[in-house]
Formats: sequence, C-alpha cells, structure tokens
Amino acid sequence: MGDTLLITTPATATAKRNRSDEETETKKKLMQPSLHTSDPAAAIASVRHEFGEHGGVNMSIEPSVTFTVMEPDTMRRMFAGEVGPDQDFYVYSRHFNPTVLNLSRLMAALEGTEAAYCTASGMSAISAALLQLVNTGEHVVASSSVYGGTHALLNHFLPRTSNITTTFVNISDIEKVNEAIVEGKTKVLYFESVSNPTLTVANIPELSRVAHRKGVTVVVDNTFTPMVISPTRLGADVVVHSISKFVSGGADIIAGAVCGSASLVNSMMDLHQGAIMLLGPTMNPKIAFELSERIPHLGIRMKEHSNRALAFSTRLKKLGLKVIYPGLEDHPNHELLKSIHNKEYGYGGIICIDMGTEERANKLMSYLQNYGQFGFMAVSLGYYETLMSCSGSSTSSELSSKEKALAGISPGLVRMSIGYIGTLEQKWSQLEKAIIRLQECGFANKN
Repeated sequence: MGDTLLITTPATATAKRNRSDEETETKKKLMQPSLHTSDPAAAIASVRHEFGEHGGVNMSIEPSVTFTVMEPDTMRRMFAGEVGPDQDFYVYSRHFNPTVLNLSRLMAALEGTEAAYCTASGMSAISAALLQLVNTGEHVVASSSVYGGTHALLNHFLPRTSNITTTFVNISDIEKVNEAIVEGKTKVLYFESVSNPTLTVANIPELSRVAHRKGVTVVVDNTFTPMVISPTRLGADVVVHSISKFVSGGADIIAGAVCGSASLVNSMMDLHQGAIMLLGPTMNPKIAFELSERIPHLGIRMKEHSNRALAFSTRLKKLGLKVIYPGLEDHPNHELLKSIHNKEYGYGGIICIDMGTEERANKLMSYLQNYGQFGFMAVSLGYYETLMSCSGSSTSSELSSKEKALAGISPGLVRMSIGYIGTLEQKWSQLEKAIIRLQECGFANKN
C-alpha cells in the first residue's frame, strides 16, 4: 500500500469505475490537505468537500461492514496490499471505511500532517500510537503532568503487559528530558501541548530538537489546544487527540485520532502488524459523519472559548483568586505560548483556580453550579457549557499523592473548561455572583 493511501479520495468503487482517469486524478489532487499553510482553518478548507452519493451537499454515510469486489482476484490483491482505499477498494470497515477516512483527512489537515486515522476513543488513539512505535523492552520518556488515564497506561499497564517502561520528567526542564532519554532504547518522547490539568506549556520546538538528535519520535497530545497550537509545524512527529473534547464540542461523542506521516498511519492499519487494525478500536461511520460536520466551525468555537477564558481569568484575578491560565502575563509559560501559538485562536479554553484544599474546591464548584448557575460539575472539556472538576480527586486520581505533588497538582486545583453559551457579560455576572457569595462566607482564598 502506498504512502498516499490516507489522503486520497474515498469515492465508491462503482463511482470510480464510471469516472475517467483524468477526473479521478483531478479530484484526488483537490482532496489532499495543504501541508504548507500555517492556519489550521485554511488547511481544513483546502480539503475537497465529499459530496453525497446523489450529489447532496453532505457526504454519504457508508455503514457497510464489508465491501464487494467485481472480480474474484481483486480480493486476493487487496489482502496482498496491491490495491486499497487509495484506488477505492475497501475490504472491511475495521480496516478502512470511506466515511471514517473522510474525517481522518480533515484531522490531517487540522494538524498539518500527511495522514491521520480516527479511532473509537482518545485513549485508544494514544495506546495504539505508543504500541506501534515502541516494542517490548523499549522505553518512553513522558511528562510527569499528563492526563491520569495516560499516566496509568504508561506507569502500570504497559510495563505489566508489554515490558515497556516510562521515565516521567518535568517537561519544562529540557536538560532533565535530555538526560532521561537513553539513546538506542528510548523510542518516544510523549507530552501534552498544554498539560492536563496544570496548564504547563511544552516547548515543542526545543523538545523536538532534543528528541530528534537521539533518534526519538515526538508524540504530542493536542486535545486541549486544537487550532491554538500546531505541534507538527513546530517539530513534533505525531499528534494524538481525544476528539470527544473540543473537536466534537457537544459532549455526546467518544472518539480519537492519530495524525502523522502516511507511512506511520498506514503501518497502524497493516493487516499483520497494525495496532489499530489488530486491536480494533474502530470508529462507527455514523460518528465519523457527525464529527466531519463539526470540524468546519471548530475555529469559530475555539476563538470564543479562548476569548472568554482570557476575560474570566483576568477578572477572577482582580477578585483575588489564584488563577492559572497561560494567556495571563504572569503565567510562567506565557511568553513561550505567545511565541508558538496560532494567535488568531487565542490561548485556549481551559483555566484553573487553585483553592488550596479539596474542601474549598468543592465549595467553589457547588456555588458556581447550584447558586450562580455558571456551569456544571462534570469531567471532560470543550462543551458549550462550562465544565468543572477538582482534578486531584477526579481526572488525575490515578496518580499517587507523591506523583500529584511532582506534577504540581494541588488538592484544591479546579479545572474549568470555559463554555460560550449566553453572552460574556451574562455569564460573568453569574460567575462573579457566586464568587462574591463564597468570599462573604469566608471560603474563597486570596491570591
């Protein structure tokens, strides 16, 4: 299977056979995402829109599990890798599905990569990427501050099942990262663009240079900052996503994606050695269709998430709260983020408020939800309503107390995914009302 397999058009085999070769090649060129533009929205817009089967403005959903062939020998050729989706030949939807492939092209355009493929969840994307890149007995260097599920995968599951070990380091200490990489054994440097939940910004260009000098692949989780940061344009090799979050935006879909070189993504779909193909975290084509309809307005949503996050964090600081947001000038990584982000999309939609203790954190969230009607106590992020959780006792609960301390996760750290419903002033009024009431009761700590 060729390396352009994942970026060419997934038209039906019947339609392909009825088109001229010239028409097919023209459409393929139109379907390929631009790898040269620095604006993710422009890259997404450069991907040719896939029409429905009867010319509808929306693409058709291909729900078939299995696909027909016109000639008996074609099936042998497909399993031998002689023909494939790049020529509109499909075998089985656990392998490639036309609708999922369309979403994957959009994700590749979003991240500026040659290819991508989408999976059933963010964790399946992370797991499949690591298992494809790292063999038994090999090593990973990872940020000490990552999502709790990722930490559990690296710290507990992979050592037990695959003899893959991980050294966790402060990703901001470039020298420590360099020292942790064991040349010849370390295969992946893994971190998040902006860490969950501490909002530490990774110096992607410098980390990539350090890793590449020692032949290490850089894998970046960009779930917190789609559109805002473009890791591969800064030197990273692979980008993983939980599409369930900002890309979906509706808190109603579980999905993931791996974005990288065509050779990597094709290897993950290999019939004999592919982690996605053989582990089977298959995305439902109906889900792929829904997500394909949401990506075109992701840029608009991210701008408003970021706009409100900056406005609220600035005003909350004036009320005396300890606010962590990389868009604030006093954040230790503000200048770094300012130098690497796509400025038209702001600084991201996540802020943190450190209340010091879990009791104070819980009181804050209770007031915000039940008194101010500002948001919901719930995990996850990227929803149009504000979602908030106390990270240490929820999404980072997989870490031990010592690991939380090393990661900088305070017991009272409240992570807030800022929504965009209503007007900014309306939502600020609700937020301010709850904070003032909390301060009057003596619970809100001062900065």
